[in-house]
Amino acid sequence: MPSLLSSASTPFLPLLALPILYWATTLRKRKPKETNLVFYVHDNFAGDDTSAMTVAGKDGPTTSILEFGTLAAVDDPVTEGPDPKSKKIGRAQGLYINSQLDGKGLYLVFSVIFTDGEYKGSTLEIQGADPFSVKEREFSIVSGTGFFRFVKGYGIMTTEFIDIPNLRAILKLDVTVRHY
Repeated sequence: MPSLLSSASTPFLPLLALPILYWATTLRKRKPKETNLVFYVHDNFAGDDTSAMTVAGKDGPTTSILEFGTLAAVDDPVTEGPDPKSKKIGRAQGLYINSQLDGKGLYLVFSVIFTDGEYKGSTLEIQGADPFSVKEREFSIVSGTGFFRFVKGYGIMTTEFIDIPNLRAILKLDVTVRHY
């Protein structure tokens, strides 16, 4: 019976080492790309262009998103500029839940689905706290598809416009991601 050491000196050892060496040398050369994006999400709970709605809360679906514990579904337009008539490049689809006792903070979980432009067919998965009473807040990019496969990153959300009585807002998302 051959010993372990004698089997290591067989001609198959170099063949096993070649894929490992190739992987080790190419992995070090692969650097992540960094992409910076700026786009606008139009969040409308009222009007002819409603794109968000409350689905649950203490008074059922009639509860305002401004009340603690309220859950809303969104399918908001995403545009290149802050003007609602600027070029549409995607949709922001997902959920908001009001998770702050005083009602001034949301927890976001949504996908930005690019439907036009350079990133058409790709997505970014966003989640994090949104204390919307603060002008500028940070969120996480936790995943992505297509162009953004293996992405990780962060974004800064800024309220460009807010109309609380009519529950309408335009949010600027300034995103920095690293991906391969």
